[in-house]
Amino acid sequence: MTLHRERSGDRRRLKSAVFHVICACAAGFGVLALALLVGDALVDGLPHLDLAFVTSFASRFPERAGVAAALAGSLWMLALTALIAFPIAVGAAVYLEEYARDGWVTRLVRLNVANLAGVPSIIYGILGLAVFVRAMGLDRSVLSGALTLSILILPVIIMASTEAIRAVPDSIREAAFGLGATRWQVVRTQVLPIALPGILTGTILSLSRAVGEAAPLILIGAVGFIAFAPTSPSDAFTVLPLQIFNWVSRPQPEFRELAAAAILVLLALLLTMNSMAILLRNRFQSDG
Repeated sequence: MTLHRERSGDRRRLKSAVFHVICACAAGFGVLALALLVGDALVDGLPHLDLAFVTSFASRFPERAGVAAALAGSLWMLALTALIAFPIAVGAAVYLEEYARDGWVTRLVRLNVANLAGVPSIIYGILGLAVFVRAMGLDRSVLSGALTLSILILPVIIMASTEAIRAVPDSIREAAFGLGATRWQVVRTQVLPIALPGILTGTILSLSRAVGEAAPLILIGAVGFIAFAPTSPSDAFTVLPLQIFNWVSRPQPEFRELAAAAILVLLALLLTMNSMAILLRNRFQSDG
């Protein structure tokens, strides 16, 4: 019996060791591939990355071309998408966790939200083209793109918000109810402040995904060559992924080097947003 237990324990340890080796190899391969891609972009794009490149507009001459219009369009897109998606998603999460009854309808809604989070982004582009561009008559504007990206990231923010709200201990709610607080007062003064770090982290990471999307915006008609920055939600626009796609598709090698520089700008924007998510989470957790 003792020998059998020792052999069984040896097999478990061997399986665990093999599993850890496989995970380490997979992680190492992913990091190596990322390092090679970023290194290639640095080699090609760093010589072109300067203030003139960031402040210049698109041009058919490589030495004059820049990402000012695409960067402005990406910032417009981020701001409008956040303004649209954040209150709707947090409101939906609060309702599902704090107000909705735990019945089959609520479970069905949660299941569909989880399923929508895995739908390919191009499907949302088709929906945005049909609803926002054609049915609502918003044309190929910044607002159409922001609405399309909002429905793209809504399920992800709802799921992150529901998990953050669910993680709030029930004892806090019961203590507030015991002091005579209404449900809305409990949600507003106790639940949301505690869940805010998780909600903000999920929101910023979702926006990071939205800023790198190109397929939905191509479908709604965003153009790759614009020589002006949008000044209102009804203007035409382009974004960094579309500008990169436009330059990569050109045969001149100079434009491909500019695409590498634009990739570095996009990476800097994504890293800034992820750093903001970490800082906000740490700040609110320390305040709590």
